[in-house]
Amino acid sequence: MKPQPRVLVIRGGAIGDFILTLPAIRLLRETIAGCHLEVIGYPAIAELARTAGLADTIRSLEHRTMAPLFAKTAPIDEALAEHLRSFNLVVSFLYDPDGHFRASLERIGVKTLIECSPLVKPAGPHASKQLAQGLEKLAMFLEAEHLHRTHFQRQPTNQPRIAIHVGSGSEKKNWPLENWQQVADSFPDTEVIFITGEAEAERHIQPTGHTTWHSLPLHELATRLSTCTTFLGHDSGISHLAAACGVPSLLLFGPTDPAIWSPPQPWVQFLRNPTHELSDLSVEEVKSAAAQVVAKT
Repeated sequence: MKPQPRVLVIRGGAIGDFILTLPAIRLLRETIAGCHLEVIGYPAIAELARTAGLADTIRSLEHRTMAPLFAKTAPIDEALAEHLRSFNLVVSFLYDPDGHFRASLERIGVKTLIECSPLVKPAGPHASKQLAQGLEKLAMFLEAEHLHRTHFQRQPTNQPRIAIHVGSGSEKKNWPLENWQQVADSFPDTEVIFITGEAEAERHIQPTGHTTWHSLPLHELATRLSTCTTFLGHDSGISHLAAACGVPSLLLFGPTDPAIWSPPQPWVQFLRNPTHELSDLSVEEVKSAAAQVVAKT
């Protein structure tokens, strides 16, 4: 009986970066049949891979034993070294400009390391395709069918429910809260839910008049998003999560290029002013586009 293939994926980065990598992880999972797949990353984010059924186990990138792997000739914990050697294939999406991480894995006897650049070029194919390009060394190619999928189980409801994420990781990518409030109030007979997190709390962004889901664990937020019929937001990790849950979405884009950074699923639409300034998008424009998405769902 053949031993079970073991695959390790190492991925840091923010929520959106991680979700954009899920198609590559799915490609590994489906190509290497029956493999045990582990993800090393930031636990709260990496847990999404397990929730999606793409990872069997996760491990923390922030564990104290991981730090020496990024230093030149630092002593490495033997239990960690043995664990890393147990994988037939290690795929790293880490930024390693000095090659210290690669050298450390070679030093402890990891046999097959594939490096996939975490850097996304401003001119090129969609970010998910760029992230997966390193897998082409293994004759694994990311096709449209891998991009146009949900990653989390959909839980449709008969009652319309609109979720609005009012923030993102950058203030330049945020539309004013008062504008979102007006959009929310334009659906008086529909349940509207605002999504906020730590970034919004730090900026004192506090929506009113509707239910708020604040700072939920990502796997719980994915479960709740999967019950929504429409999602409205910006270029953010939460928007990628909603798209991965199969929720028809309207996203507002400003300085970032939606051709590269918008979720690739076909149920996602984006709205972008020709000036590429979010402040130039009017409330009436967004209301109209949102009403069309809601009507279709």
